[in-house]
Amino acid sequence: MSATATRLRRVAAVASAAAAVTACGGAIIFPPSVSSNDRGPGSVVESMRRAISDPSAIVPSRNVQESTLIGSSSVNPLDVLVVGGGATGCGVALDAATRGLRVGLVEREDFSSGTSSRSTKLIHGGVRYLEKAVFNLDYGQLKLVFHALEERKQVIENAPHLCHALPCMTPCFNWFEVVYYWMGLKMYDLVAGRHLLHLSRYYSAQESTELFPTLARKGKDKSLRGTVVYYDGQMNDSRLNVGLACSAALAGAAVLNHAEVVSFLKDEGTKRIIGAKIRDNLTGQEFETYAKVVVNAAGPFCDSIRKMANKDAHPMICPSSGVHVVLPDYYSPEGMGLIVPKTKDGRVVFMLPWLGRTVAGTTDSNTPITPLPEPHEDEIQFILDAICDYLNIKVRRTDVLSAWSGIRPLAVDPNAKNTESVSRDHVVSEDYPGLVTITGGKWTTYRGMAEDAVNAAIKSGKLSPRNRCITGNLRLVGGNGWESSSFTVLAQQYVRMKKSKGGKVVPGVMDTAAAKHLSHAYGTMAERVASIAQNETLGKRLAHGYPYLEAEVAYCARNEYCESAVDFIARRSRLAFLDTDAARRALPRIIEILATEHDWNKSREKQEMQKAREFLETFKSSKNAQLHDGKHQ
Repeated sequence: MSATATRLRRVAAVASAAAAVTACGGAIIFPPSVSSNDRGPGSVVESMRRAISDPSAIVPSRNVQESTLIGSSSVNPLDVLVVGGGATGCGVALDAATRGLRVGLVEREDFSSGTSSRSTKLIHGGVRYLEKAVFNLDYGQLKLVFHALEERKQVIENAPHLCHALPCMTPCFNWFEVVYYWMGLKMYDLVAGRHLLHLSRYYSAQESTELFPTLARKGKDKSLRGTVVYYDGQMNDSRLNVGLACSAALAGAAVLNHAEVVSFLKDEGTKRIIGAKIRDNLTGQEFETYAKVVVNAAGPFCDSIRKMANKDAHPMICPSSGVHVVLPDYYSPEGMGLIVPKTKDGRVVFMLPWLGRTVAGTTDSNTPITPLPEPHEDEIQFILDAICDYLNIKVRRTDVLSAWSGIRPLAVDPNAKNTESVSRDHVVSEDYPGLVTITGGKWTTYRGMAEDAVNAAIKSGKLSPRNRCITGNLRLVGGNGWESSSFTVLAQQYVRMKKSKGGKVVPGVMDTAAAKHLSHAYGTMAERVASIAQNETLGKRLAHGYPYLEAEVAYCARNEYCESAVDFIARRSRLAFLDTDAARRALPRIIEILATEHDWNKSREKQEMQKAREFLETFKSSKNAQLHDGKHQ
């Protein structure tokens, strides 16, 4: 049978399965390809892959998940209750569930609503840490780089639709810099070893400007001598986080967003924590959930969780602010980033292509811990001034489409005698019985952090997992069977049915931009989204210049625990981060679709609009920035 015929049969099967489970709000996930090492009948890896990738699998509804948490008791507790739904928390839930443990997770806002959606979007080993390791003869830093480079490759392999290798160009303005950066980045390749993405190499000034047209060849007191290009990974961070949450749910974890820990439950005799009192922030209902161990993965807020257990707990977090701005795509070419390891004031600055636009940053300064951090105007201007030194085009404040701030939860070990140095590595601590805290680290190493936290929880609660950690070789939802050419099936086999203002249904082409977007955002689940666009007349774009479709709102509400307008514009799609004004214009239609999916009344719709507008005010875009680049018409 030809490859085309095989794909047509698969499309037909998916369409019929989608129709069968849409009413149930279920998620269809495609069968995995199992390696020869995992084919044994008792293979844990195979069984867990089946659980996550079974085409008939349904992601449990939010009500079912909440009922599971409520159903725990002091005589029948969960093994692990995770507090925090960022990358680390969802990673812990997935790790623990795939070891056969009974797991619950609660998140005060939404999955990835904090630091995990406000990252640099890089999956990196840490070139700067390698430099410190060499010059300071610091084995700890070197070990950190080894570990991060190993995890970098695993993250990309486990979610290939959401992650990819990205070449990053480092400009050199004298021959010493050429030799210095070439040698340093070759050492980076060497340390990566078998986890190498691609080899680094030197490009002349002429070659460099052909690859990066906006790169300046001459400055005030410098001339470009060439560049060294190396590779790191790039990701769609919040969608990767949501993928972790959904994968954990399919593996058996009860994950619940918009649910907040109010207080801890303690054993009267031993004073050990045995669960938590939780409030559902959507309904106001409060309930108790019992667990043998609670894992605190609340990121910047982990100290506030620890102080619920012990008001005298010493702080573990040294918060740092990282500000990023989004600029039009012409600032950087597609598929090539620019990283300056040391600017004139000693900071790092970068410009990276991301989802059709350019993200630039970053700052690193002390900051208070707040739920919605906002970038200051001087921080935005610092980034613009810094990149201006390396470009041959005018850098304008009016070009800023979105700007956001994220809080890095740098960790201090509360048990260490010397707390002067802040670690870039993660810290696992149980400074109160029954409460294991995991914090620090970075997005790249979330999986290893989760593994360490689950190991600590098993030891603390004397738990009995069925098997070892298997997340190092576990594709997330949408990853199994995905190929970079998968978007062609969408473009060839689906149309976008759109409803005009007059109510007339008009067919539209599933163009390359929309097909590529769906394929990369949803992986093998993209055909289900395309089915909704075709069969439910939800094929219209949500915002001019962007490939997001109305069908995505319905799909995410049914299958990805999207409970609010902010959930969609910030985490399920990235519209708020890419273009704040475009997100604002799309809100009425997004809320209209969510109201249909969740049966909202008019009062709730108004409330959602107000909350979304307040949220978007924290993204300091230029309201004068208008981008009509001729794409995605």
